[in-house]
Amino acid sequence: MSYDGIRHKCGYNDCYCLNDDELRINLHANRSVTKAVLMCEDPYIGGISEAWSWDGKPVAMSVFLELSNEIIFSAIVSPVYKRLQYYFLLTFNDGTVKCLLEDGLHDPSFIKRQDLARNYYKFGWMNDSDIMKPPRWAADTIWYQIFPDRFSRESDNRDGKFEDWNNISVKNHKCRYGGNIKGVIKRLPYLASLGITGIYFTPIFLSRTNHRYDTADYELIDPDFGTNEEFADMVRQAHNLGIRIMIDAVFNHSGKDFFAWQDVIKNGQNSPYFNWYYIHSLDFTKQGNTMDGRYYSFAFVAEMPKLNTNNPEVRDYLTKVCKKWLKEFDIDGIRFDVGNEISHSFIRHLCTELKREKPDLFLLGEIWTDASSYLEGGEYDSVMNYPFLHAVSNFFGDHVLTNDDFRHMMNYCYSLYREQVNEVLFNLLDSHDVSRIMSRARSYDAFIQQVTILMTMPGTPCIYYGTEIALEGAADPDNRRPMPWKDIESGKFREISAEITQLIAVRKKPAFSSSESLNWENASEERLLHYSRGRSRQYHVWINAGTADIALPQKGKVLFEHKYEEGILKKGGAVILHIQ
Repeated sequence: MSYDGIRHKCGYNDCYCLNDDELRINLHANRSVTKAVLMCEDPYIGGISEAWSWDGKPVAMSVFLELSNEIIFSAIVSPVYKRLQYYFLLTFNDGTVKCLLEDGLHDPSFIKRQDLARNYYKFGWMNDSDIMKPPRWAADTIWYQIFPDRFSRESDNRDGKFEDWNNISVKNHKCRYGGNIKGVIKRLPYLASLGITGIYFTPIFLSRTNHRYDTADYELIDPDFGTNEEFADMVRQAHNLGIRIMIDAVFNHSGKDFFAWQDVIKNGQNSPYFNWYYIHSLDFTKQGNTMDGRYYSFAFVAEMPKLNTNNPEVRDYLTKVCKKWLKEFDIDGIRFDVGNEISHSFIRHLCTELKREKPDLFLLGEIWTDASSYLEGGEYDSVMNYPFLHAVSNFFGDHVLTNDDFRHMMNYCYSLYREQVNEVLFNLLDSHDVSRIMSRARSYDAFIQQVTILMTMPGTPCIYYGTEIALEGAADPDNRRPMPWKDIESGKFREISAEITQLIAVRKKPAFSSSESLNWENASEERLLHYSRGRSRQYHVWINAGTADIALPQKGKVLFEHKYEEGILKKGGAVILHIQ
């Protein structure tokens, strides 16, 4: 028996509204806890006087998630009067029974002590405005990330200024290949044929770099990419194909060419925009990184001075910018760069203002670690799920890890957030910020296995442009190679893209929707992954990451297969079966 790690908070991700009627209540425990019962009832069921004896009604809790060092028990209850008082009754592996209240563990007899204060948990009220409600459409979206300068180029009057599209040896942040809006429009049918239903664009606004994360003008599409009118037309054409559009908001910092920073450079402390930034020294204009603290910037990059999103003037300006994007472009989502360095107050304000204009707008934060403080409602709807990327990559990179390790790592990812958030988590295997999955996987088999996981796990999958053809690329900037359209059109990648298209089609089946359950199944070998999706557990996924071929115990209708023949899943193989 052990009391270590037993905990619960009334709120956050431990007690929250799933919807208008249901509460999800989670309890963190260690493996010596064999049974957990939620004792709950309305706090005023017997009156408001301290003289009456309150006790809860029992609700059995089940094991919800198992992590490497803890078990999470869970129950869903529907409080009749929208409020709930509760405590937990825990049974340990030696038969000991304890009650868990806000102030710790007690013997069961403590509940009956009228002479002592009992600090029960209490969920005050299920206020509908506090319920986390991401837009429903986001849960069913297959995202495709486009790095505008490298995706597709159609001829325009700027042809002479760009690098040769077929030369991938130019690797810096200033050279441009000239990917443009016309090129995107041409490729929309291609994306639709893959099954893509959402495009995420990295920055599209005026900038002096090819990545455009140093914004010079938040209201002007970079002329090398096209015009505001062309982008609005592209959005309309994408919508006609059932494809949503999300753009990148770089609000943590501006570029050095942004009008406010230029005015500060010119006028110093006399500039009306001086307090738009965090400037600590009058010699802030000197060259070099900002480790000397003269002003704050993104990652000490002097060309990216940090905006003060706590400043009401900055807040109002950026809110106005976003409203213009909604009106002028009719976008469906906004991704916030460096989303964990932007103030909570700003994101709350922005969420309120923008969702008043467009209630189903999707707000995505770029946060690489636990982002739960931004995902309690009224701020971001979701975040880029880098813990997912790291878990999948680590499992395939470290052959000592077993299927239990993988299960624990995945469960950790889904333990971080509320159920509604998990349904719209932005799952990815690569992006413009990390090396491409094909280069990390080191084999096509491991590549396909990881994409299979991406398409069959809860959350919304995102394909980085070129992943559908297993495009290679080391760390930035090599991971931003031009899309090889000549090779694609010649049929060089036909078999690869066919497999990815098939996996996307599987993801669109109702059993693989984010709202359906993920069930971990028994696996005969340590490096064999086996899980099912859906309440009926009829759709099964096997991934053989071991060193030997494996005979699977079940057969069914093959929805997708890679290196699977007559019930044998070869090493490096993946198969998805519908078993009735």
